[in-house]
Amino acid sequence: MSTLSKEEIEKRLEQLEGWEYVEGALETSFEFKNFKEAFSVMTRIAFECEAQNHHPDWNNVYNSLHIRLNTHDANGVTEKDFKLAHKIEEIIDSE
Repeated sequence: MSTLSKEEIEKRLEQLEGWEYVEGALETSFEFKNFKEAFSVMTRIAFECEAQNHHPDWNNVYNSLHIRLNTHDANGVTEKDFKLAHKIEEIIDSE
């Protein structure tokens, strides 16, 4: 899978509110009501990541979740990252 150019990434980011291109990856953060809600969403995202065989770098502190997506095998951002980012948005929006 080939990496996307910075211009392609910036154009595609116009469709993802709250996501940014930072140091070679797509990044976003979410804040939830409490830890239970954050962990519940993380679990739903984890199942999707496993289904896509594409796993984010992420961290969680109490009610916050920070996600960073890039395709390690390609050494940059690819279509896989945007596919997962859109699915993450669907999961968040369904809450």
